[in-house]
Amino acid sequence: MSVARQKRVTLEGDRFYVDLVFYNRLLRCFVLVDLKLGKLTHQDLGQMQMYVNFFDRFQGAEHEAKTIGIVLCSEKNDAMAKITLPRTASRIERGATRCTFPQRTSGAPSSPASVRLLSAR
Repeated sequence: MSVARQKRVTLEGDRFYVDLVFYNRLLRCFVLVDLKLGKLTHQDLGQMQMYVNFFDRFQGAEHEAKTIGIVLCSEKNDAMAKITLPRTASRIERGATRCTFPQRTSGAPSSPASVRLLSAR
């Protein structure tokens, strides 16, 4: 279940924004997703760890499972993740993603179905 997009977290006047916040009803926990452009850095992992800690301490209830953090970036860095995350950090996942969009053929009009889908967003 989607909870928030660009969820603000304020710590001593500093504002941070979690890109996507979900609540998984089966696992009974929050799932945080941070979207990053470029290669995974230790700052990205530290930031996600801060978000996970914040949600565990201030957002979640006692009966809920621990928060899961996911960092999606365009280029993964396994060595950085192994060194930065503790061996027991099973609640933060990282992975590389690539977004591809279909090529539009020149002169071909958009189909009415795709126009409806785009306008519904």
